[in-house]
Amino acid sequence: MKVGLFFGSFNPIHIGHLIIANTVRGYTDLNQVWFVVSPQNPFKNAKSLLPEIDRLRMVELAVESNFDLRACNVEFSMPKPSYTVDTLAYLSERYPQHEFSLVMGNDNLLHLHKWKNYRQILEYGSIYTYPRPNIDTSSVREEIKNHLKVEMVDAPLLDISATFIRNCLKDHVPITYLVPEIVEQYIMDRNLFV
Repeated sequence: MKVGLFFGSFNPIHIGHLIIANTVRGYTDLNQVWFVVSPQNPFKNAKSLLPEIDRLRMVELAVESNFDLRACNVEFSMPKPSYTVDTLAYLSERYPQHEFSLVMGNDNLLHLHKWKNYRQILEYGSIYTYPRPNIDTSSVREEIKNHLKVEMVDAPLLDISATFIRNCLKDHVPITYLVPEIVEQYIMDRNLFV
């Protein structure tokens, strides 16, 4: 099976994540997209993150009715911060029957050369990128931009962020339609992000 790995904090998961994952899966040869919940992104501040178990549960709730999308907690038991190349190696060893690819915004291509062992990442499988608002990719390194395994997927240009949703919650502004209803209920029941 061909599996796309969509890494993120998902703090919280929102409809933008779901639309992108579903679109990339539909327009590529991927059979499933797994949302890999990252306990700690090496490029982000961990202080603003909800506990990983809450973020995983919200992803599980968001995808529970779609067989093509899955929640993945593989990085919870790995050393922190987690690095994509290490997660790819671990998953490839654990699931040799699957072929793994990455799903990422085209903004990540600008900094991919700074990732740990990025050349090795390029050899694992395809990298499916989707457009992000106001991103100029003209300065992406040629070796990345023109790599045979890097493919742009035509997906909706969405400007929804978890930061915006967290700010709405702090300001007591409704988040209806920004997150799945079941995720909104989980957030409200636990009084998260306030």
